[in-house]
Amino acid sequence: MNTTTSIVDVLTHGALAILAYAILGVLLLVAGFYVIDLATPGRLSKIIRTDRNPNATVLAASSVAGVGLVVAASIWSSGGALREGLLATLVFGLVGIAVQTLGMVAFDKVAGISVRELVRETTLQPAAVLLGVTHFFIGLITAVAVI
Repeated sequence: MNTTTSIVDVLTHGALAILAYAILGVLLLVAGFYVIDLATPGRLSKIIRTDRNPNATVLAASSVAGVGLVVAASIWSSGGALREGLLATLVFGLVGIAVQTLGMVAFDKVAGISVRELVRETTLQPAAVLLGVTHFFIGLITAVAVI
């Protein structure tokens, strides 16, 4: 009876932990998307869905992927401590979003690549690919720093 109870407890705790991390992860992904939305003229979801803008799509997708890497690394490094892991995931996720935003601003200033101008272009631009890869690797670097 004790063994069954402990297995049920473990499974219940594990399922609740998965749910908590999933909810937090999705919220961080949405937050990352909306930060990119603030950097673009117009509504990013409309630019992607209705206007079918490939540059906006590359930038949004790479930013979300970068945040996802940070979230996954935070969960991985939590070591099973749920409260501490959720807090670390929240903090590191927000740091990842901030670092990506700073990276976007830096590219705008240093390389002269304006996200606002880039998403006005209707065809895929090399600068969008460069920024997309940069967003992804900023996320990866932040994720590895978490681990």
